[in-house]
Amino acid sequence: MSDEKRALGEALMRKVDGDRVTDNLLAAYAEIAPEFARYLTEFAFGEIYAREGDLRQRELVAIASLATMGGCDAQLETHVHGAFNVGLSQAEIVEAVMTLIPYIGFPKALNAMAVVKRVVEKRRGA
Repeated sequence: MSDEKRALGEALMRKVDGDRVTDNLLAAYAEIAPEFARYLTEFAFGEIYAREGDLRQRELVAIASLATMGGCDAQLETHVHGAFNVGLSQAEIVEAVMTLIPYIGFPKALNAMAVVKRVVEKRRGA
């Protein structure tokens, strides 16, 4: 594992996903699929997320992509939390999902909005 890419990737993962999620995710795959954890850390975060640009925009893209695919509720939830962690507001996240309606249809948008609602309620301590 490239020490530089690993360190950068892990730092960005912690910024977006938080320490607990990062630690749990890396530990979950360390034994059974260490290469998977390495790709996630070095490539997804150490290269893609580390590119010049805005983490807020990257999280909006991730939310839109996951909502469009459907069936990715766990990952969508992680990225909605990540969107809040990098400074997006509830209104910005909701508006992103609203904008998807004509492109992905109401069923997938309803599912995505339910995930957003769940994250908002968790963050409020409800």
